[in-house]
Amino acid sequence: MWKRALDRAGVREPRLRRDYTEQRRAVRRFAAAEYAAARILLPAALLPHVVAAVAFMHETDDRIDRGTPDERLAALAEWDGLVRKALAGGDSTLPVLRCLARTAEHHPEVRVHVDEFLRGCDREVAWRTIADDEELEEYVGEYSLPALMLTACLLAPEDVPARAAFTEGCHLLIRAMQRIDFLEDLPEDVRAGRPGVPADAVTRNGADLTRPGAALGRLVEEQAGHAAADLAAATPLPDLVAPPYRPFVRALVGVQRLRLDAVRRAGASLATRSSGPSAPAAALLLLREAVGRVAWWRHDL
Repeated sequence: MWKRALDRAGVREPRLRRDYTEQRRAVRRFAAAEYAAARILLPAALLPHVVAAVAFMHETDDRIDRGTPDERLAALAEWDGLVRKALAGGDSTLPVLRCLARTAEHHPEVRVHVDEFLRGCDREVAWRTIADDEELEEYVGEYSLPALMLTACLLAPEDVPARAAFTEGCHLLIRAMQRIDFLEDLPEDVRAGRPGVPADAVTRNGADLTRPGAALGRLVEEQAGHAAADLAAATPLPDLVAPPYRPFVRALVGVQRLRLDAVRRAGASLATRSSGPSAPAAALLLLREAVGRVAWWRHDL
């Protein structure tokens, strides 16, 4: 299937095929569930380009997530130059950037989102705490949303009003996902000195992020409630994309609901352990969407 996907994506040069295959292996290692959903639910012609975008996002995060703030800023500056040179010249010494450059040739809108994402990385490198919901919104708008749009732009409708609605839906979705991320990763983030739960909410609830208790339980439920509201508002998102992409987008939204359910079940225990969606429930969700995709394809013949 992968060779067929490369053919349909227009990737025929041997070196580039090896490059994309290398990125595929990387994505399968660090985002196995997401790769499985894309492989099962997206058209083959789009899969290599989604892989290239996700691999680039992960490589960026890996490069700017180590060392002191000054070291991270220096790493970002160096990476920014390499990325822009690759996009300008269509080539690079790095396989991940060669794939990004080819994907940007096929999907020029990717360039816009790469630029926004790189600019947003300044905020990702600099932040230590999130003061309140206003600062969380700034973080989401400047970094999280551009990161999501690296791949989401490949699914976006061409119609301008529909595209605007799609972007707003993505904003709601990623805001929910970011809140869930900060709850799921609470112990790790606290150890790193970068808790993402808004500080004013922690104070308002009288919570200790390092210790399970009723106050932390209230905080978790409050933040989960905000995420649930955004997920509900993002429900129309699948209807805004072309029919072949709808199963994947429905699955993406559905997995966030499973993550949210897991966070709520964990409650105050998130002080000492992370959470994640039920593997059987996620597998059932993917199976249901895969069956629906096959049924739609047969009906459309």
